[in-house]
Amino acid sequence: MHSIRTNNDLIDYMSTLKVHDLTQPLSIFTPPWPHDHSLEIHFFKRLTGAYGGGQGANGQILKWSGTTGTHLSTEAIFHSAGRRVADVPLAGLAGPGVIVDISDSVEDYGIYTPEMIESRAEVRDGDILVINTGYNRFSWEKPEASEFGFLVRHPGPSLDFFRWAQAKRLRWIGVDCGSFEHPMNTPIRFYHKEHFAKACASALEKEGSSWDTLFPMDEYYRTVHVELARSGMLFVESLGGDLPELGTRRCWITADTVPMAETESAWARVLAYEPAADGTVEELYQVMKQVTRHDLTSPLSVHTPQWLNYKPLTVSNHKRVNIQEFGIGRNGSTCEASIHLGTHMDGEVHFHSAGRPIGKMPLDYWYGPGVIVDLSDAVTDMSVYTPAMIEERVDLQDGDILIIKTGYARYGWASPDSDEFRYMIRHPGPSPDFAEWCKARKIRWIGVDTVAADHPMNTIVRIWHPTTFAEADRKVQEQLGDTWDNLYPHDHYYQDMHLNMFPFGILHAENLAGEIMAMPSGRYYIGASIPRAVEAETMWGRFVAWSVET
Repeated sequence: MHSIRTNNDLIDYMSTLKVHDLTQPLSIFTPPWPHDHSLEIHFFKRLTGAYGGGQGANGQILKWSGTTGTHLSTEAIFHSAGRRVADVPLAGLAGPGVIVDISDSVEDYGIYTPEMIESRAEVRDGDILVINTGYNRFSWEKPEASEFGFLVRHPGPSLDFFRWAQAKRLRWIGVDCGSFEHPMNTPIRFYHKEHFAKACASALEKEGSSWDTLFPMDEYYRTVHVELARSGMLFVESLGGDLPELGTRRCWITADTVPMAETESAWARVLAYEPAADGTVEELYQVMKQVTRHDLTSPLSVHTPQWLNYKPLTVSNHKRVNIQEFGIGRNGSTCEASIHLGTHMDGEVHFHSAGRPIGKMPLDYWYGPGVIVDLSDAVTDMSVYTPAMIEERVDLQDGDILIIKTGYARYGWASPDSDEFRYMIRHPGPSPDFAEWCKARKIRWIGVDTVAADHPMNTIVRIWHPTTFAEADRKVQEQLGDTWDNLYPHDHYYQDMHLNMFPFGILHAENLAGEIMAMPSGRYYIGASIPRAVEAETMWGRFVAWSVET
């Protein structure tokens, strides 16, 4: 049994675990659930300027529905008064669970039952349940890719499966196909009537009953769309990644979502953790009982301010539960936004066109040992923080993830002390030697609780706010003894933390918030759960610091 008493013990233990990515790649080629909005990605500005955004960055606008790619759905898909994604606490997304492989027992339009699941694995009360139907082989990026196979012909659960799931109080259920429901108990039965006819024929042959006998629609609606929805159970759809190779096994599983405040579904990065060869899963569960995962993410909302001249988030309902016969429709949202608002990770391509898109970064880049350093008592409006200030407060080690707490999250949009101008324009930033120091210390990635990792006066904000720049110039002379232009020559230091870091693979997260306000300086295990968006220059995510409860 590992002794986990300190955060350093936790970091050492986490480094021994095997981590499996169960997430489908997200692309403009990823098919959405039928009739939902495909992912669109549009460059509205480039490093040298473009019609929509002026000079300075590769910037994209995304338009999407939440049912594209690996995503979590809350009860609000059926229950309009239910929780939206950001309402689900981080603790509700992770826990002990079991992966059950039934791929050898299901076929097109097939029906799986609780007995099939429990004959292969022990499912405990409160578990997370991940079902491998084998239909991930039809995912868009696989050699057998079939949009109809993945979304229309996949098997689904029997009616009593949902009653069983409620009785088991499952935390969430994940499936490796387009929907946790049988597709023929969704509007697909009306969109593709020829497939519904095939499903009915299959049910009569395999089950000896008509479809309406197996799934009386009034009873199905009441059980799934009313009772199940009001139970608060969550669902993760379109799983993929390593899932086909894992077979049946117990794990500790996470589904960390983008915390969308107004939508019923959102992208998630889903991971399964297993112990090393000399450990046991029960030991893993005991360790995780001692661990708190702290959410460092701001909810993403239509109220979230975008970075100055970028496009804000818009959310529209493109479908509602009332539009389908029998009431078997879903609530569904279409979203559009530039990516640089809310808590997000800048990718290499944002400022380095030869760099990797965010979804091409290796999984182990996002998770590992790191520090949170609290500088909130040492920085003020437009002041400068230095490597020495960090080194004297935390035990920083080469290769760490570095989270910088300036305290300016308290001025973010979701805070009672919100002050948008102060947050966006007057936040502190790094000293001239900071980027070179990060390279020397081999920092993996940086997170800041401000709108940008650069000092605002090393961005275009300097031009847009000349009065504020004059104030910053006076302040830096008092702090560092020279003028801004002498300390930060424009041809080198403009967007220093972007242009001089991204080509070296050192990225940064911006707009960290949430529990960071209460986090003391120290070492933590840190993770960034970033959707696998293979064409995106930047992406939202869920940012988490893990600590041991003492």
